[in-house]
Amino acid sequence: MFRRSLLPGETLVLVESRDSRAATAIHMLFVSFPIAAVWVNSAGLVVDKALALPWRPFYRPRAPAQYVVEAAPELLDRVQVADELEFVAPAELAEP
Repeated sequence: MFRRSLLPGETLVLVESRDSRAATAIHMLFVSFPIAAVWVNSAGLVVDKALALPWRPFYRPRAPAQYVVEAAPELLDRVQVADELEFVAPAELAEP
């Protein structure tokens, strides 16, 4: 919020405790630039995606999701609904 843009390669992953449509809804109030929003369920399947535009009050996935991936709009060209995504911790954060 209150930023002018994302840094190159910057991504935010929002995590809920379970799959839900309501809990993974997002808003773009006070965000002045568009972002890609990609919703992923607990099985790792992309259930929806959207170009979230500045100052819009509400985006909710068409199907329940556990994760919301927010990134630069170009992500939408690389991800399709029904794709399988895997979240991998960077090597410096991985447990031995």
